[in-house]
Amino acid sequence: MLAAEGFTGIVSQRMAAEAISLSAAWFARLNELLPVDVNDVFPSDQILDHIPSLIEEIAHYLQAPGGEEIAANAAVIDKARELGVLRHQQQASVHQLLREFELLGDVLEGFIVAESARLSLTPGPAECFDVVRRLTRATRSLMRTTVDTFIAEYTAALQERNERLKTFNRMASHELRTPLGTLLFAAAALDQPLVRKDPERLSRVAEAIRGNTQRLARLVENLQRIVRLAESPDGPNLQQIEVGLLAGDIRSQTEDMAAARGVQIRIAGDLPKLVIDPARLELILINLISNAIKYCDPQKADPFVEVTTDLVDETPGTVTLVVRDNGLGVPDEQQQAIFGRFTRAHAHLDDEHGISGSGLGLAIVAECVEAVGGEIRCASVVGEGTTFFVKLPIEPNPSQAAPAPAF
Repeated sequence: MLAAEGFTGIVSQRMAAEAISLSAAWFARLNELLPVDVNDVFPSDQILDHIPSLIEEIAHYLQAPGGEEIAANAAVIDKARELGVLRHQQQASVHQLLREFELLGDVLEGFIVAESARLSLTPGPAECFDVVRRLTRATRSLMRTTVDTFIAEYTAALQERNERLKTFNRMASHELRTPLGTLLFAAAALDQPLVRKDPERLSRVAEAIRGNTQRLARLVENLQRIVRLAESPDGPNLQQIEVGLLAGDIRSQTEDMAAARGVQIRIAGDLPKLVIDPARLELILINLISNAIKYCDPQKADPFVEVTTDLVDETPGTVTLVVRDNGLGVPDEQQQAIFGRFTRAHAHLDDEHGISGSGLGLAIVAECVEAVGGEIRCASVVGEGTTFFVKLPIEPNPSQAAPAPAF
């Protein structure tokens, strides 16, 4: 409790006592003047507790010794830094942060004026000036810490994004170079009289052209999907989706591919409804189902892929979709690596099983799962099959800002 000595002491004590109501007044001003919902800015009790604490520390600072700076208070500076990290995660702007602290200063200055009138306080000019000066220095110091932290987070994210983009470009260039080189070689072969006159050679060249063209088409399609996700500026488009209906549509899209490899696609009848981005959920399921079809085991008499739910995992507010197959399986040492870009567990079996790929499918799945606030894991036994467990929120968590997919 602060000792209420003189004008400064009384104002300081009153400000600390009214920290919660002053926080509410600040939130009301934010709603009036900023294009942002307060519940989006401060979505959790933990962050809401920060604001009254910041105001209490400002109140204490009004009575601090003359040479003391609020920046010397490690606890309050840590809270300001946490606020900067949060606002970066929520994709705020520096302009918004500056206006938020300006509004906080306005609210606190207005409180001092109102309390002075209500309590009939008559401070001298020097004491009045000193209180306002300290209040301004405190809010500016906290604003500077919050903004500096925000900018540091933003800069680090840009650097990481640039590094990922460079790596992505190198990998994409490598993946494109191989089929393009084969196509150029095949095109040159078509000019050779020996090839044109030999039906068997001509057939092999035509098959090489067809296979590599298909590979390029799949690679470009996956690259386009990544770009579309990365260009989504407003986060996921949330809708209530019946997973069973969506899975049925995907079965229709992939039935030719499944029939060609003799794979049955089974969809459980009790799949749930989710409030989720339908585009991302579709990418998750279509890539997992397509992968299961592609890597079926030709030695098995009844290859299948099935989509069900995991009734054992009963985490409140979530559901776990299960995509299981009895295909080739993934070696233990590769079960985490398969979610990386351009990673393929069975590339060495392409010729034997008549398959090919770019290694982007599961990377897209992992990024989509992360974007909707979910988790994914793989369990597999070589020769027996693979199961993917995709835990998803039944409804989106309002405290979670969906990250933009990284390159």
